[in-house]
Amino acid sequence: MGKLGKKRILLKIGSNVLTKETNHISRGKIEDIACQIADLRDDYEFVIVTSGAIAVAKQFVQLESNGKEINVKQALASIGQPHLMRIYQESFRELGLLTSQCLLSYSDFKKEESRTNIKNTINVLVENSYIPIINENDTVATDEIKFGDNDKLSALTAALLNVDLLIIATNTNGIYTKASIDADSVKTIKETNNIQLLRDQIQASVSLHGTGGMSTKIEASEIAQNANIETWIVNGLKDNFVVNAMKNKSEFTKITVK
Repeated sequence: MGKLGKKRILLKIGSNVLTKETNHISRGKIEDIACQIADLRDDYEFVIVTSGAIAVAKQFVQLESNGKEINVKQALASIGQPHLMRIYQESFRELGLLTSQCLLSYSDFKKEESRTNIKNTINVLVENSYIPIINENDTVATDEIKFGDNDKLSALTAALLNVDLLIIATNTNGIYTKASIDADSVKTIKETNNIQLLRDQIQASVSLHGTGGMSTKIEASEIAQNANIETWIVNGLKDNFVVNAMKNKSEFTKITVK
């Protein structure tokens, strides 16, 4: 619970959502996210974990690789990050929302001192009505690039901040049953606290821009569940996806605590 009794939500936005599954970052999608946060600000405070830095850079840059693909991705992240933040800042500012940038690495979560610093800094930002926009520090770390589109980072951050809810925005209506995928008519698993059941249902699928499929989202929800945090996996491609999930107007997967 945040200040003045507001509930704190950690919202994770994948590259496939930010690009609306194209090769370009969608300013309209970032505006949609800003509008929802503005609508909900009386009752909720938000921390955002975003992907998309590499996708932004790819829009206007091609780098020579010298055979080191991971270094190219790190360089693209370095080029794209300030542009991504600028789009967030401009879109949010139009609605009177203040933003701040936080770059984190997985190693930061392993040291008690840095964990405390992250928590204190983010709390100061949120208490002063700034929305922290977190991305992995891709220029020094390769975990996000290799291991799953910031899903794990969002869960570790949610647990560290003890948020009330983790929402992972992706390009599906949550997690589908294996039988329905095989039958070509997808059916969403609406609610469960059984992580193993979810693992049994998913098929190996890697999204177009992100590096994680559903397996990293399930891993993230397990980290959150262990911290007594509920996770929602929602379709961020749809307009008003957070508000509609809250009003139960959309199909999504709710992973409850045990």
